[in-house]
Amino acid sequence: QVQLVESGGGLVQAGGSLRVSCVLRGSIFSINTMGWYRQAPGKQRELVARITDTGSTDYEHSVKGRFTISRDNAKKMVYLQMNSLRPEDTAVYYCNAEVLKDWGKSPTRHWGRGTQVTVSS
Repeated sequence: QVQLVESGGGLVQAGGSLRVSCVLRGSIFSINTMGWYRQAPGKQRELVARITDTGSTDYEHSVKGRFTISRDNAKKMVYLQMNSLRPEDTAVYYCNAEVLKDWGKSPTRHWGRGTQVTVSS
């Protein structure tokens, strides 16, 4: 069974920094794209950043230049470094990964349970 476990959320003042981490647990063949999504109260879940298995990245417009996504394939981890945080960044941040559980199988997507990030003004 594949599990994604996030850590590193918390409360920070506007202008501060946080790093959230996510580890993939379970036996898999390979990991394709990994990403971070967020959901604020009353809003839909949105993509924040994603990174492919070759290292190509993609960011939501409002976080470009402030957030950096990275991954460690050997450790099966993905990170999101968040700088210059704003109150509007407050949300539950979810880790997402597309994996191949075995050779020849179709890819499957998995979600973590989320970690709360709160930015005070």
